[in-house]
Amino acid sequence: MEKLKRYKRVLSIAGSDPSGGAGLQADLKTVSALGCYGMTTVVAVVDENTVGVTGVHPIPVDFVSGQIHSCLDDIGADAVKIGMLHSAELILTVRDALIGYEISGGIVLDPVMVATSGDPLLQPEAVTTLKNELIPMARVITPNIPEAEILLQKKIERGSELKEAAFELSKSCDTSVLLKAGHLSDDLLIDIFYNAESGRCVELSSPRYVTVNTHGTGCSLSSAIAAFLAKGCSLDDAIANGKTFISEAIRRGAEYEIGHGHGPVHHFHAYW
Repeated sequence: MEKLKRYKRVLSIAGSDPSGGAGLQADLKTVSALGCYGMTTVVAVVDENTVGVTGVHPIPVDFVSGQIHSCLDDIGADAVKIGMLHSAELILTVRDALIGYEISGGIVLDPVMVATSGDPLLQPEAVTTLKNELIPMARVITPNIPEAEILLQKKIERGSELKEAAFELSKSCDTSVLLKAGHLSDDLLIDIFYNAESGRCVELSSPRYVTVNTHGTGCSLSSAIAAFLAKGCSLDDAIANGKTFISEAIRRGAEYEIGHGHGPVHHFHAYW
């Protein structure tokens, strides 16, 4: 009998976006586009669209824990992506639920604190819990500049400060850091990746595309990295490949008009 093939499996733990551009929906699109099998744990149902966030309905923490165990006990995961976690109680629940599972590619954590629209998504008192209790479990985190500023409790105003900020954040959180430069005004975006496993710092550059369609870029990038890790890429290659994926998704998404605010990127740009 012919041996059956096995999927590369990615579990996303995040909030749900009914407009389909961010959160779990963006994660599933990204993981699928990159040839992996996607699973989800819903931590909150978010009332949002391309214009902004209207409300957040949290899922009870025991139900969140149950979803994680249901996926990992049955199917397992080669990588896990963690997105929006709105409270300290939820952060601790996710931490406890993941303990004891073998996840070969590791955990990619996107420390979502503010939506593209500027709406806050994380309770202020939960920041310390995230930094001390969950981030150290991650193989890599993917903050943008405002999120890095919150975690470091200091301002980052110039591109020349990113290397030191990434290094400092890595040391304070005990993990690798991809610090995204999108909030700077430079025409060329130069993200900084500090690999805590090798001690190397890498610059990753890409053009800035003039578009309002940037909803869900952070979700999609972190999911892409998780997918490449699930497929067995090294951490350096997963970061570089993820950056290439999201840059092309932004470029191709700029060709479309959808919604009245920040539209989504084009997750399936390789296919249509």
